[in-house]
Amino acid sequence: MVGHLQWRAWVAQPGITLAFLLFFAALLSHLWVGLRDVLLDYAKPAGLRHALLALVAMGLLGLGAWVLVTLVDLHR
Repeated sequence: MVGHLQWRAWVAQPGITLAFLLFFAALLSHLWVGLRDVLLDYAKPAGLRHALLALVAMGLLGLGAWVLVTLVDLHR
């Protein structure tokens, strides 16, 4: 069984960190495309659509920043 310290040491390796960054970039961009398409299809009033798209964008950017800060923190 792998403990927290072993997992943390594994993720702190530069290649694994890069793989995590690429994975989360792909995941967040996939989320953006999917949620954007749903909102464009179902949120008919333009103001509502723009507000929801802005909220989704801010949320995904926040998640991306959290992942980045977490991974950078592993290298300290």
